[in-house]
Amino acid sequence: MTEASPVVDLPVDASRSALMGRIKGKDTKPEMIVRRLAHRLGYRFRLHRRDLPGSPDLVFPSRRKVVFVHGCFWHRHPGCRRASTPSTRRTFWQAKFDRNVERDIRQEIELMAAGWEVLVIWECETRDLNRLNSALINFLEP
Repeated sequence: MTEASPVVDLPVDASRSALMGRIKGKDTKPEMIVRRLAHRLGYRFRLHRRDLPGSPDLVFPSRRKVVFVHGCFWHRHPGCRRASTPSTRRTFWQAKFDRNVERDIRQEIELMAAGWEVLVIWECETRDLNRLNSALINFLEP
């Protein structure tokens, strides 16, 4: 008679883990839209400067301005339908989202205290290129 292997209760569903593991942190589609538009407008920038709090997605050193491109789901865009909460393991997800939002606020405060201006562009805002164009020009012009 063979001994039955013990059932191991994994904390995370394997398929969910695999799905989340494929999510990129850099060069996302919304970020690429913002980068291409800023470049097309004639602005030059640096990417993901690790010496700045939060490694902003776009850094305009001569203007002392940074742009974050936030995903609505991960960074909890207020009032956005994309900021839904998964129906399983709600307490885990809520704690994770709360930490993300707190970190975003802390990093923005640190950047402003160091003399940088900060613009947050939400993933859903990258769909309207005219509005995005205006937002970038208004933020980056002196």
